[in-house]
Amino acid sequence: MYDKETCKQVRTRTSKTKFQNSVFLVLLLVMLILLAGCAKKQEKPRSKPPVPVIVAVAGQKTVPVQLRAIGNVEAYNSVAVKAQVSGIVAEVHFREGQDVRKGQLLFTLDPRPFQAALRQSEANLAKDLAQYRNAVEQARRYAALLQDGIVTQEQYDQLKTNADALDATVGADRAAVENAKIQLSYCYIRSPLDGRTGSLVVNIGNTVKANELPALVTINQVTPVYVSFTLPEKELATIKSKLASGKMTVEAVVSNDGKGVEPGVISFVDNTVDMTTGTIRLKGTFVNRERRLWPGQFVNVVLTLATKPNAVVVPTAAVQTAQSGQFVFVVGPEQKAELRPVVTSITNDGFTVIEKGLKAGEVVVTDGQMSLAPGARVELKKAGEGSQQPASPATGKGASGQQPMTGQTAAPSPEKKY
Repeated sequence: MYDKETCKQVRTRTSKTKFQNSVFLVLLLVMLILLAGCAKKQEKPRSKPPVPVIVAVAGQKTVPVQLRAIGNVEAYNSVAVKAQVSGIVAEVHFREGQDVRKGQLLFTLDPRPFQAALRQSEANLAKDLAQYRNAVEQARRYAALLQDGIVTQEQYDQLKTNADALDATVGADRAAVENAKIQLSYCYIRSPLDGRTGSLVVNIGNTVKANELPALVTINQVTPVYVSFTLPEKELATIKSKLASGKMTVEAVVSNDGKGVEPGVISFVDNTVDMTTGTIRLKGTFVNRERRLWPGQFVNVVLTLATKPNAVVVPTAAVQTAQSGQFVFVVGPEQKAELRPVVTSITNDGFTVIEKGLKAGEVVVTDGQMSLAPGARVELKKAGEGSQQPASPATGKGASGQQPMTGQTAAPSPEKKY
């Protein structure tokens, strides 16, 4: 057995050993932390991967200065055909929606009552005409007897008055015959113009009344036609100046037609500006040979005021808007994006005219701008992804060796994605 002193010394040595071990572990942990921090400081930051984008080349072209509006097609002439006499519809000589010519027979009303009225008027005329001729002959004979003093002046005057009265009666009878002929002609209803018929309101056997609504049929003239539309009143001075120098052309575009524009000329400018909307109403006349324009149809109207030659244009998708204004991302020779403020003017057929801030031949981003920042590296889509390499701003030639657009060549199509 150890004595108390020896046990105390052993416990003291054990405590010192544990303390030394704890200090060693703490120092080791501190050294590991410091080494890890130094290693992190020595690591270089990783560069961001390039942003995949679609680009296009800014080009030059002559751009028309145009006004666009929504127009409504109106018939050149429209006639609501009504009966001018009452009667029963005996025949219908056309089909609904049929093209008819001027003077073509459309309806026949039962003519028998009007034929009877005409024969009665002709009979009255014949009777009164016979009496008139007899009265004239009597007056002629009494005139000779008056010269011989056989009859008095009063007797002659009475016969002369009777002859004159019968002359007036004959005139009235002739007018009645003429009126009966007119009434009979109204039984045969003809087209007053070349056009296309609408819905048929009455059929054979229906009774119609003179000037009764609804009309028997409506005929619209569709070649030529009008297109009516409105424009802001601020454009009135330019339109009047253009009309004063000659004819002003206008184009109508039919949605989902696929046959291009329909040309026409401005034929009417309203004499009053609509104060409620601040617009002026115009009409264009279109030949409409192929009948692409139909009364009541809505079409897009394009009015060309002038042209802007050698304008720098880019696809409209390339132009972005921020609080400070509009801008585009330009891809430089080092494949880095540069934010370029621009001033735009008109937009036409998917292209926007750049007035300031861009030159023809520069490469702009048309898709992928949301992931870009100034100075970011870009990766251009390759031809294998359904696009074509753009022209290089440095060489002026693309991957295929073709020259970029200059002069009056057309701007790149938005469908061509790089």
